[in-house]
Amino acid sequence: MFKYSLYRYIIIGCISMIYAACGIPALTGRTENKAVPARYGSQEDTLNTAHVRWKDFFADPYLSAIIDTALQNNQELNIALQEIEMARNEARASKGEYLPFVGLRGGAGVEKVGRYTSQGANDANTDIKPGKEMPEPLPDYMVAAYATWEVDVWHKLRNARKAAVTRYLSTIEGRNFLVTNLIAEIAGSYYELLALDNQLNIVKQNIGIQNNALEIVKLQKDATRTTELAVRKFEAEVLHTRSLQYDIQQQITETENRINFLAGRYPAPIPRNDRQFGNNIPAAIHAGLPSQLLANRPDIKQAELELAAARLDVQVARARFYPSLGISAAIGYRAFNPAYLVKTPESLLYSLTGDLVAPVVNRNAIKAAYSNANARQMKAVYNYERTVLNAYVEVANQLSKIGNLSKRYELKAQQVAALTQSITISNDLFKSARADYMEVLMTQRDALESKFELIETQKEQLGAMVRIYRALGGGWN
Repeated sequence: MFKYSLYRYIIIGCISMIYAACGIPALTGRTENKAVPARYGSQEDTLNTAHVRWKDFFADPYLSAIIDTALQNNQELNIALQEIEMARNEARASKGEYLPFVGLRGGAGVEKVGRYTSQGANDANTDIKPGKEMPEPLPDYMVAAYATWEVDVWHKLRNARKAAVTRYLSTIEGRNFLVTNLIAEIAGSYYELLALDNQLNIVKQNIGIQNNALEIVKLQKDATRTTELAVRKFEAEVLHTRSLQYDIQQQITETENRINFLAGRYPAPIPRNDRQFGNNIPAAIHAGLPSQLLANRPDIKQAELELAAARLDVQVARARFYPSLGISAAIGYRAFNPAYLVKTPESLLYSLTGDLVAPVVNRNAIKAAYSNANARQMKAVYNYERTVLNAYVEVANQLSKIGNLSKRYELKAQQVAALTQSITISNDLFKSARADYMEVLMTQRDALESKFELIETQKEQLGAMVRIYRALGGGWN
């Protein structure tokens, strides 16, 4: 009879599984495209600047000190560390899902049932011992160990754990990408600060030159060789240049505050050596091969891990269509008197139960969860491909920019040299009355603008150097 019942349950379970499997909706999938061009344009280089440690790439000791402080104090980075800890705890919790849950249970109580009920009438006629009736009310004492376990037949729980572990690893890559961006942002702001310092020095030098020219014009006006109009024009030019000084000082303050914010501290002066501004450009940048981006860029690795976790989620959602097998067991002692609690076998209790549960009717929620998991997987595929494409485009843009900025800097340097000489020439011509004051003013203004543009070009060169280092995946290691 027992064998017949066992076979019947097995047949029912098989029918349930077949029905569940037949009702799984078909979904369309897509494999991510990992193919990247063989090289960046016509360049092909096996060396890669991304492998250089950030302390070696940014050799300025003042900049290195700021970055070290930021890596310790930056609030956004510390928030990311807590998110990593949360993801690790979730992975640890999911690990225990497919292991048996074992616990201890103890309890005590008292119960009074009605005499004219089936249980009460039975208790009234039951003797514990000859001549000793069941106590009323009836105490109840119990101590037992119990265990429950869902047998992971379809690897639903294991895949859920793998997905949690994969997401934990993706948070680590997210933190690495945050480190890369933080270092790049601090370095870019630091070089901007050096550029502003140099622009301020140029403005101060230009104010001195213009003051000297103003004195000459005043002397010539006293000698009736020029008019009051020339004096007023030179005075206005001096005032205009002096006003630029305060604009730059405000920009310096705001840039210092931005750096301090990134470093996780309140506003304070930023130690720096502005004389090293033009010496921070490296001799060469090695872009390596585009395929190296897949291993070097943390955001690409994060997108890849998110895709792997999304695929595991699909497997977990699919397993919910199949029956789940649960096993529960308990063993312990139970009695109405503590003196009888450990009396064996009279007070001994134990149980063993197996449950086979399969969704049969109204599975819309499971189907919807399965479809959503697949949609998230497709989303992760497109996000991965977009991340790879964006990384390649960033590197290609910065490589092109570095080359064009180098040529632009050479021409700007020649322009500054020519205009600097023209200041002396215009002053000499003005003294000999062979040039008017407007030519002197325009020459001085053009020279000032060209020097500003030269410093701006240097700043853009340094910014491109920082961005190419970030785009190649440097900084986090």
